[in-house]
Amino acid sequence: MQKPRLPALSAANVQYFLLLNLGQILTAAGAHFFKTPNHLAMGGTTGISIIASSLLENMNMGTFMLILNAALVALGLMFLDFKTMSATIYSSFALSAFIMLFEQIWPMSAPLTDDLFLEFCFAVILPAAGSALLFNIGASSGGTDIVALILQKKTSLEIGKALFVSDFLIALAAGALYGVRTCLYCVLGLLFKAFVMDGVIDGINVRKQVTVVSHEPQCILAFIMDELHRSATVYPASGAYTHEALQVITTVLGRRESVRLRDFIRKNDPHAFITIVNSSETIGKGFRAI
Repeated sequence: MQKPRLPALSAANVQYFLLLNLGQILTAAGAHFFKTPNHLAMGGTTGISIIASSLLENMNMGTFMLILNAALVALGLMFLDFKTMSATIYSSFALSAFIMLFEQIWPMSAPLTDDLFLEFCFAVILPAAGSALLFNIGASSGGTDIVALILQKKTSLEIGKALFVSDFLIALAAGALYGVRTCLYCVLGLLFKAFVMDGVIDGINVRKQVTVVSHEPQCILAFIMDELHRSATVYPASGAYTHEALQVITTVLGRRESVRLRDFIRKNDPHAFITIVNSSETIGKGFRAI
């Protein structure tokens, strides 16, 4: 009897898995190398674990975080369906595993530098970039996101405000334990994280919307389709002053592609009018799936 074949992994699945783990690694690196040594408990399960590792003897951050995430996963399975929880379960335990791996490879008994502000910047940027990667592919780092999903399903609370309040309380607890300066840095980190995440997501998804007004668009269209392997939309227009018949070409390209098209047009149709603007979200064939 012939054995059943396992379904082949698609390129999209491999990319998803790689980005999922890259996001977790960045988050774990920020927590281990910069948050924990400086007691920057900026909310979430990492913040709780930083505080707990200080209060409990012989308990490192990764171990406590693993226990806490296991409890949250069990809670999630009680109130949410398995389909909703499947990706979150992996994310929760992967983040804990990466932190524990960093703790084994490079134990941190003290901060890397004596510059708290520099450490704070990396404590915000690395986890924010990791969370942005996860959010951009429709995943999360688990942890308090499970609580958010439960609250969203069972109550009418505004989830964003509820999570901010809980993170703020964790920051206050860090202040009570480590001092006012640490508390202020934690609160500042909560505010900065949202801006960094938005910036990273916009940077990942940004595309260039190119509009070209030309008398003879054929060579431009040929370059777009044959050299850049993209498509375009063409529609007739006329000059408001000269009333000349014109063609308008609109296409969406990557950064390098837009530069190549701009240089080609400058060389081959110097009288063409070109505008290039940023598009932070492009959905459709050849770009992000709907």
